[in-house]
Amino acid sequence: MSSRRSIGRPAKRWAPARRSWNPLVRWAQAVRDPEAGWGRRLMAAVGGAVGFALALALVGALAFAGYAWRLAESTPDAYALARATRSQPTVVLDVRGKRLTQFEPDFREWVPLDSIPLHLVDALLATEDRRFYAHGGVDVRRTAAAVWNTARGRREGGSTVTQQLARNLFPEEIGSEGTVRRKTMEMLAARAIERDHTKREILEAYLNTVPFLYNATGVELAARTYFGAHAPDLTVPQAATLVAMLKGPDAYNPVRRPEAAKKRRDLVLRLMADTGALSRADAARYQAAPLGVELAPQPSTYSAAPHFTAAVRAALDAWAVPRGYDVDRDGLVVWTTLDLGLQREAEAAVAERAQRLQRTADAQWRRGPPRRALDAALRRTDAYARLRDGGASEADALADRALVDSVGGAVRRVEAALVALVPETGAVRAYVGSRDFAVDEYDHAGVARRQPGSTFKAFVFASALQRGYAPDDEIEGGAATVELDDGTEWTPTGGVSAGTLEDALAYSKNAATARLTQEVGPHRVALVAQQMGVESPLDVVPSIGLGTSPVTLLEMVSAYGTAANEGLRRAPLLITRVETASGQVLDTFGGTGAQVLTRRDARNLVQMLRAAVDRGTGRDLRRLGATGDLAGKTGTTQRYADGWFIALRPGLAVGAWVGFNDPRVTFRSKATGEGSKTALPVVAGFLSRVQDRLPPATLPAPPETFDFAFGADSLTTGDPWGGGSWEDDPWGDGAYGAGWDVDRPLRGDSLDIERPEQDRPALGSGRPARDAGWSGAADRGRIGPPDPRGQPPPRLRGPGAPRAPEAPREPAGAAPPRTAPPREPAPVTNPNNRGGRTAEEMIRDARDGGADDG
Repeated sequence: MSSRRSIGRPAKRWAPARRSWNPLVRWAQAVRDPEAGWGRRLMAAVGGAVGFALALALVGALAFAGYAWRLAESTPDAYALARATRSQPTVVLDVRGKRLTQFEPDFREWVPLDSIPLHLVDALLATEDRRFYAHGGVDVRRTAAAVWNTARGRREGGSTVTQQLARNLFPEEIGSEGTVRRKTMEMLAARAIERDHTKREILEAYLNTVPFLYNATGVELAARTYFGAHAPDLTVPQAATLVAMLKGPDAYNPVRRPEAAKKRRDLVLRLMADTGALSRADAARYQAAPLGVELAPQPSTYSAAPHFTAAVRAALDAWAVPRGYDVDRDGLVVWTTLDLGLQREAEAAVAERAQRLQRTADAQWRRGPPRRALDAALRRTDAYARLRDGGASEADALADRALVDSVGGAVRRVEAALVALVPETGAVRAYVGSRDFAVDEYDHAGVARRQPGSTFKAFVFASALQRGYAPDDEIEGGAATVELDDGTEWTPTGGVSAGTLEDALAYSKNAATARLTQEVGPHRVALVAQQMGVESPLDVVPSIGLGTSPVTLLEMVSAYGTAANEGLRRAPLLITRVETASGQVLDTFGGTGAQVLTRRDARNLVQMLRAAVDRGTGRDLRRLGATGDLAGKTGTTQRYADGWFIALRPGLAVGAWVGFNDPRVTFRSKATGEGSKTALPVVAGFLSRVQDRLPPATLPAPPETFDFAFGADSLTTGDPWGGGSWEDDPWGDGAYGAGWDVDRPLRGDSLDIERPEQDRPALGSGRPARDAGWSGAADRGRIGPPDPRGQPPPRLRGPGAPRAPEAPREPAGAAPPRTAPPREPAPVTNPNNRGGRTAEEMIRDARDGGADDG
C-alpha cells in the first residue's frame, strides 16, 4: 500500500516577540516563553508578582509619608503636648479674690501615678497595650495585625495607650472618626508624646484624662462615681471593671448593661492572669465577685455665678485666642468685677419675688398656658420626637396627656433676671440670668432680647434734652398723631400729653412720649440709645420711643448708668486683669469712656428719673424698703409679657426683668403684670439688702441746684467724697472716683451750656418736627447725620427763662401735614423680630396704653 503525504499549512513554531519597554509585557513574555524550562517560568511568575507587590508597597509608603508630612503641620507640636499633659485650669476670682469657678477641658481631679493602685496599671496594660514598654508610641506589629484582621472582616483596634492619650488630649484636633487621617494624626501625636515624655508620665496622664460616663473624667472621679471610693482604694475587681469600660463605655456600662460589663470585666481578669499579674486562683476568685456598682454621679464644674462666668468665658476666649493662650490648660488667674456678696443678695431677691409671682401665674393659667406656646414647647421635647418616630400623628403627640402635663409647668414658669453695675466704671457687681441655672440655663440678662417697654422712654427725653428742651418745658395738651407708611394715622393712648417733660417721664405718658418722638425724630432716639449703651439693632419706627425694639437687660442698665455717670459712657466690664499662676500680670482691662451726653443733660435726665421714683410710677421703690437718693423707671410691654425696672443710686445702677420664656405667655391683669408689680419689687428687695454696705452719697444734682459740698481735696484728687478711703470705696478699685475724669473739671460754670436758638425745635405746636434728616415715611429705618436746618425756638416755661414767641396753633383735631406720599408698608428687618412684624404691627402692640403706664 502506497502511503500518502498530507498536504497542509506548515507547522507553526513559536518565535520570541520583540522586547517591549513595558515591564508588565516583558514579564508576561517571560512567563509564556516555551523554550524556557517550567522552573524558570515559575520563578519568573513568582518573582514578578513579588516585585510588583514591593513596588506597590514602596509607592504606597511614599504616598503615606507625603500625606503624613502634610498632616504633621496640623498635628499638635511638642510644646502643645507638654502643655496639655501638664495643664492647669484657669481660676476665676471675684473682685475680692474669692473663687467663682475654674475652666478646664473636663472636670477631673489629678491623681499622681504613685497613688494609683498597681493592679489598675496591670489591668490596663494587660488589656490595652502589652508591649507598652517596648514600642515608641506606635506598635507596628499590633497595627499590622489590626489592619490584616480588619481586612478579613474582623474589626480590631490597634491603638496603644499613648495613641489613646493623644486622642484624649486633643479630641478636636485629632477627632474620633474611623478615617486614615485620624489614625495618621493619632500616630504622629503619639510619637511626639513618646519623644518628650517618660513612660510614667504617659501612664499618669492617660489615667487622669480617660473619659468615663456620667460626667466622670479620670480614675479618681470614676472611682467616686461607680464605687463611692477614691482611686487609691480601688480593689482588683473594681479596677478591672473600670478598665473593661475603656473598650466602649456605652457598651460596657456597669449601670445600664451589668451583664455585658461583668463579662468584659472577667475577660480583663483572665488577661491579667495570662500576663502573670494575677494567679489563676485569684483571677477565678475575683471573677466570682459581683460588680458592686453604687452609682453616685459627680457634679460638673461648679460656678458660684454660672451665667456671669459663662459671659466671662466668652470675653476671655476673645482675648486669649489671638494671643495664643489656652484658657483650659494654661493656668491663668482671671480677676473679675463680680462681688460675690452682692451676687448672693441678688439671687435671693430674684428667687423671693419670682416665687410669689409663680403662684400668681399658676392661678391665672391653671387651665393651661396658651395653646400656641404649649405646642411650640412640646415640639422641642425628646418625648414628642419619640412619639412621632413611633408612628403617632402630630395631633396625637401634641395631645399626649402625660407630655402636656410635664411641659405645661415649664411653659408657665416665671423667669427673672437682675444686673447691678457701677456706673463710674461699668464694673458688673451682680449678674443673675435666671431664677435657677439648674432649671433654666438660658441667660435672660445678657443674651435674651425682649421689648423694654417704657424704660426706653429715657432715651426719648435724653434726645429732647440734647435738642435744647428743659425738664420743666411744657407740652400742650392734645393727641399725638403719627403718620404711617400706608398713609393712615395712629394716635397712641395712655395718658394725656399736657404737662411738663418731667411729668411726662415720671408718669410714663405714652401720648406725650409719642408726641416728643415726633418732635425730635425717631432716628435721633435710636442714635442716642446706641450712644448711651444699647448695642442691639433698633427698628427706627415712629413707635420706637414706646420700647418696641428688643434689647438686653445688661445694655439697658449700662445705658442708664451713662446718665448716672454724668453722660460718660462706660461699657459693661466683666474682667479687670488676667495673670499667670505665678502672679505675672498679662493684661488689664477698663480704660476711658466716651462722653455721649453733656453733664447738664445727664443731670437733668437723672432729675427727671428721680421724679419717677419720688412721685411717679416708681414710687413703690421706697415703700418696699429702698432708701437714699434714688431714680429709676418702670417698663411694661403689651399684654404684660415683660416687666422692667431700672434704678439708679449712688454707686450702683440696678435693673430687673420679669416675664416668661415665651412672650405669648403673659400675666393676665394690670394689677399683677405691670413692671411696678413684677420687676420693681426685685430691685427693691436687692437694694434693701445691700444699701447699708454702700457709702452714703447722692446722685449728681440738677444743674440749677448744683452745689459743691465736697471735701477739701475733691478738686485735686477727683474724689467727690474728698477722702478716697477704702471705706468710701468698698471695692477698692476707685469705682466712685473713676467717672470724674481730668477732662471734666468740677467747675460749676462748666454745667451752664446754652444752645443756639436755631438748634431748638418747636415743642407743643401740634406739628411734627422733621428735624435732623427725618422726613417721615421716606426716611423710616434710617439713622443718619443731623440736618443743619434751623427750627423755631421752643416755648420755655422754666424759672427765669425768656419767653419766646409762640408758634401758631393748629385747629383742634387737625391732622399734621404729610411730608411724603403714602406707600405700601414695608417690613422692618431685625434679627430679634422673630415674627417678621411690620412697623404697623409693632405699633399695634403699643396701642391702648400697652407700652407702659406704670
